[in-house]
Amino acid sequence: MNASEHTILAAEDNPDEALLLERACRKANLHNPLHVARDGQEVIDYLTHQGNFSDATRYPLPALLLLDLKMPRKNGFEVLEWLRQQPGLRRLIVVVLTSSNQVADVSRAYDLGSNSYLVKPTGFEPLIEMMKDVHHYWLELNERPDLKDNPRGTPASGQSAVA
Repeated sequence: MNASEHTILAAEDNPDEALLLERACRKANLHNPLHVARDGQEVIDYLTHQGNFSDATRYPLPALLLLDLKMPRKNGFEVLEWLRQQPGLRRLIVVVLTSSNQVADVSRAYDLGSNSYLVKPTGFEPLIEMMKDVHHYWLELNERPDLKDNPRGTPASGQSAVA
């Protein structure tokens, strides 16, 4: 699968910030489907195909979750804690993308299983560059895990046991 075909789910409660993120992805020439969840509960609904997100074809599981921390209903920490307890989702790549650079927030996000922690840049051009970097690293260079649990260490279907 081409890296530009992987879905990105962004959790962003501020409509202006969500629009800026969408525009930055377009300006960066990223052609990934980008879905936006407006709060932590919507992230969970999306990932479990509940409510408005019941159509798994229209709302496929993302290869990458960009997670804001300060959101209504369920915050980013609550989403991370929930996510890492879900057998079919616990390996989902999560990049915290937030305005907080507080050491306590950074530490807590990593303790709860975040793969990366990025502070939102203050300008549009730096956001474009950040999105290019995030895409390049997490969707092109990085080997993504199989989201399905495989408790015995045997190869997942279609994978060879020899590297």
